[in-house]
Amino acid sequence: MLGILVKINSWYRQILKLTKKNMKKSFVGLAVIFITALLIYTQITLFVIQPIGVIPEGKTLVILKLNKTEFIDSADAMCEREMGGVNLFCRIGMLGGVVSKSTILLRLPYSSVLYEISTGGKTYDR
Repeated sequence: MLGILVKINSWYRQILKLTKKNMKKSFVGLAVIFITALLIYTQITLFVIQPIGVIPEGKTLVILKLNKTEFIDSADAMCEREMGGVNLFCRIGMLGGVVSKSTILLRLPYSSVLYEISTGGKTYDR
């Protein structure tokens, strides 16, 4: 009987050691995920280009963040913020400025969901 209790105690101590190691690994893993997410949020912009005449299918660009861009942004949202409204000249100017000043990391298909997030739920004509 005493031998069984000693064996159980030994197993219990081994389990505690494993649990402590796993907790350290889990904490490190969570810290890496958090830091990566923070870096992406502060350094990257998902820039949505609404379908217009020049780009009829639209695009979503993953770019390095500029001073005036948000995490999810679009030319229309920037026009609304900077000029108080959206027109074709502003849209083209914002697109040209963003594309020429930033580094494009990835080109993705157009996402209407991201576009609406960038504009606060508003949609503007082509």
